[in-house]
This record gives sequence, C-alpha cells and structure tokens, in this order.
Amino acid sequence: MSTTSNTTDIPAVAVPSHPTKPATPVSEEAPTKKSESALKSFISGGVGGACAVLVGHPLDLVKVRMQTGGASSNSVFGMLSTTMRNEGIRGLYRGVSAPLTAVSPMFAVSFWSYDMGQRMVKAFGQRGMTEEEKAAPYTLSMGEICMAGAFSAIPTTAIMAPSERIKCLLQVQANEVEKGGKAKYSGMLDCGKNLLKEGGLASLYKGTGATLLRDIPGTVAYFGTYELTKRELMKLQGIDPNNGQLSLSAVLFAGGFAGMACWGIGIPPDVLKSRLQTAPEGKYSGIYDVYKALIKEEGYAGLFKGMRPALIRAFPANAACFLGVEVAKKMLGFMD
Repeated sequence: MSTTSNTTDIPAVAVPSHPTKPATPVSEEAPTKKSESALKSFISGGVGGACAVLVGHPLDLVKVRMQTGGASSNSVFGMLSTTMRNEGIRGLYRGVSAPLTAVSPMFAVSFWSYDMGQRMVKAFGQRGMTEEEKAAPYTLSMGEICMAGAFSAIPTTAIMAPSERIKCLLQVQANEVEKGGKAKYSGMLDCGKNLLKEGGLASLYKGTGATLLRDIPGTVAYFGTYELTKRELMKLQGIDPNNGQLSLSAVLFAGGFAGMACWGIGIPPDVLKSRLQTAPEGKYSGIYDVYKALIKEEGYAGLFKGMRPALIRAFPANAACFLGVEVAKKMLGFMD
C-alpha cells in the first residue's frame, strides 16, 4: 500500500515545479548587470587615443602655430598646404612623437578614470538602496555622467601637462627653424631632458593649472555630449539604450560632435596654456598674467585664436577616437 501510494504521488510532486520558475530569470539576469572591466576601458581608451592623434595631428600643429604667433597664413588650409610644400608629410606630423607616446596612455587613463568616475557616482546614487534594488539596472543621469567626466580630467592631467609642454615647444621651434633660426631640441626626449635640467619637474609641468582649467569643463562637455548624442540617436533609431548598440556611422557622428563641444569650451584656456608653456622662463608669473597681457595686446578675440583648426580637427579626430574605443571594447568583450 505504501509503495503504491508513493508512486502515485510522484506526478503530484512534479507538477508544482512551475511556481519555482520565477526564480530562474533572476539568476539569468544577473550576468547582464556586470560592470565593464576597468582594464578593458584602459586598453580601449589607449586605442582611441592613438586613432585621434594620427587623424588630428596636422590640424593640431596649425592650431598651436596660430595661437603662438607662428602662423604663416590666416587660412587653415593655406597653412596646411604651405607646411606640406615646405616640409612635406613629415612637417605635418612635426612633434607627433610626444603626443603619440603620451596620448595613448593619456586617453587610456582618461577612459579608465571616466569608468571609475561612473562607478563612484553610481555608488553614491545607490546609497540607501537594498541589495535587490542595487541589482536592478541603473541608468546614470546626465548630471552624473558630467560629474564622472569632470573626475576623469584630474588623473589624466598628470600625463597631459608635460606631454603638451613638449609638443608645443617642438611645434613652435619648427616655426623658428622655418624662418632660419636654430633648433634648440633634437626631439621629444631631448626636449624633456633639457626642461628637467633647466627647471626640474616644475619646468616640465609648467601649465598644469591651465591644463586643468581647460580639461575639467572640456571633459564634462566631451563625455556629456557623447552620451547625450548616443541616447538621442538610439531613441531615433528605436534602440534599447540598455542593451542595443549604435551603428559605426552613428558612433562617428556622436564622437565627432563630442569633440567639437569639448574644444568649443576649451579654446580660451587652451590659448592661455599654449602661451604659458611656450614662453621663455620668467616672462609670465602665471596664467592670469598671460590673460592680462593677451587682452591688452590682442583684445578678447585673442582668446579664440586657433578656434577654426581646433574645431575642424575635433570632428574627425574624436570620431576616430570613439570609433577606436567602441571597436576595441567590442573585441575585448571577453574581459568583462
């Protein structure tokens, strides 16, 4: 009797298995909530930085020459053609070794810092939530994205300031050589060694405050514009922002637009930074001194020197940067 009653009960045990199904999706959804690997952000940023330099350096050269008074023409394309004619393709990439050497790690640090900034503002935003609430998808607000962008500028400046100091000096030196002057530095390493010899780390990091003044608002605009443009493009294309992916052309547009927003805000402090970093020792006491001298000599229009080449360069260079980042992230998906 007991045996037969047990066997007839077996189907009854199997049938109630359905109510346990809701527990399964919870465990299946968990992997989709994982944060991206910080190392993946670092490597992808480095790839994007290299792409940005290779695409944008010739126009960056024109920008610096305009800002420091070494322009042979008021036309961006006139300067490009003059440089190409007089110095060849090598002239267009004058001083590229410094940014290429520094920009890959700099962008790597920038995108890694942005990732860390996102994690910090997310943790702050989730304060007081239960574990169950924290497990739900969390979309950062635009304010939080801008805060993460601002944070990314701080660690990046440790690499950015000396790199830009060397790059600007080499580009201005090329102007002097073109006019018949003598080259002071044989290259990037020689320039760095001379700066350290002449004034130590203080000389190498000259213009750090000006770099931060440019890059904190600049990165707020940079990452904020990129994420906002991506979200709007996803809405237009009917793509789920949590799971969907934009086309490569849409990434190029969002990246290019982000670069223009960044430089649209960053040009005035960038002019001051370039003047300060390329001036002879003792000429200026600081960035405010540069500002006063510039306004006195050239008026407020002087703050916007180099705007045209900066904006022309910003779109293709940053389109290439974000494309490189997104493609690298996709290829490194196994790291999550």
